[in-house]
Amino acid sequence: MDNNNILVVGRRLPIIEKWLCSFYDDLATEAVEAVTGLEAVSRARVTRPNLILMDLDMPAMTGDQATARLKADPSTRNIPVIVTTAFSYGSLVDRAITAGADEIMHKPFALKLLRAAMQRHLSLDYQPPGIPNDAPRPPAISYTWHQW
Repeated sequence: MDNNNILVVGRRLPIIEKWLCSFYDDLATEAVEAVTGLEAVSRARVTRPNLILMDLDMPAMTGDQATARLKADPSTRNIPVIVTTAFSYGSLVDRAITAGADEIMHKPFALKLLRAAMQRHLSLDYQPPGIPNDAPRPPAISYTWHQW
């Protein structure tokens, strides 16, 4: 199995990090980290991750702005972006959906929900045969921790 590459963007959360490290081993996954939205866009272009876990509230460039840049770039637009946020609703969440986020996970969320989302997106083929890069995308899925 080829290694999956995940770009984790945002402040470091020790509990999530500890869990993700064990999860990375299960899926033969390696993590690359970025702290700001600007750094995320740059690293995604270089590392071409299979999945991006993006926080919304970051300095320099918010997660929705970074997601919009990634989805506008032909070289990164097909990388699934799971946005994690402490905001339940509001303009940042709305902007993340409009920017093209594939899923919105509201903190606090059940780790098994994050695991399921990651597995779902890691099993996706980023450019299915016959589907052009500019094909319409389904709307983002938004979950809260109590839905799982």
